[in-house]
Amino acid sequence: MSSDSPIQYGEVKASYFWDDGSGINGDTGAPASGEPMQKGLAASPSWPLGTKGYVVYDGKKADFFIGDRGPGDPAENCNVLLDLDGKTFAELTGESWNDSSYTVSGGNGHIDVEYVITEWGDGAGNEGAPHPMSKSATCDSAVSPVPDRFKPESEKEKEEKKEQERKEKEKKEQEKKEAAEKKEQEQKAAEKKEDQALAGSGGQGGPSAGTEASTAANSVSGFDLAGADLPMAAGALTLALLPAVLITLFLAARRPVDYAAAAAEGESGPLARLGDRFAEVRDSLVRRGAERGRHRA
Repeated sequence: MSSDSPIQYGEVKASYFWDDGSGINGDTGAPASGEPMQKGLAASPSWPLGTKGYVVYDGKKADFFIGDRGPGDPAENCNVLLDLDGKTFAELTGESWNDSSYTVSGGNGHIDVEYVITEWGDGAGNEGAPHPMSKSATCDSAVSPVPDRFKPESEKEKEEKKEQERKEKEKKEQEKKEAAEKKEQEQKAAEKKEDQALAGSGGQGGPSAGTEASTAANSVSGFDLAGADLPMAAGALTLALLPAVLITLFLAARRPVDYAAAAAEGESGPLARLGDRFAEVRDSLVRRGAERGRHRA
């Protein structure tokens, strides 16, 4: 409960006083140390003047320094071994201090406190266990081992705490990095999925792109090429009639009897009709080629 290292701990009964030379409420004169009476100035029957420490009562902590001697008779038989100033006593007990009567409200004049010595003074007095002013006995029961809750953190504990904080910080940074990487991977996966969907639908142009390409191919491979130069038109004618020839040959192979009969029909047979169609296309190409030649001339 203090940043100062405790050098002595114990439990004692404490009373209160306020000696400023006024003579009020049994005032015996100014403090023995020469320090003016003030909040935080305490009296001990034996500890060296100038000794510093603090007391704890009901969870409340109050600093003190030894600036006077006392109590007197109450300290006999190791009964009351510490006198706190009246204002500090009032704060610890939750009461009020009366500046006129030098008393604390509530009527409670003694409390059991834990004390911690953090520094021995260089004034008159004796270090260690307190004793009455008469030196009739040494109150060894007023000194106990220092509880862990009053011990400050050791250097090792400070280093361990610092290392733990560092590890926790690194862990948080790693978790943050992993979260960012996961988000990036999810984004890339979503983009890949979108690209695959676009590829399955014919690319960025969608299904309409395939239709337009098909239409353009039909336009190029159809009879519109007949208006081009004759060699190109002839090639286009060949490409246009080739599927029909192949289909005719395929059907002829599958049904020889029917096509044999059709051949007997002469000019009215399917081959004859195919030849007529070929002649019509050829004549059309020739005419269009001639017209283009005249226009160029």
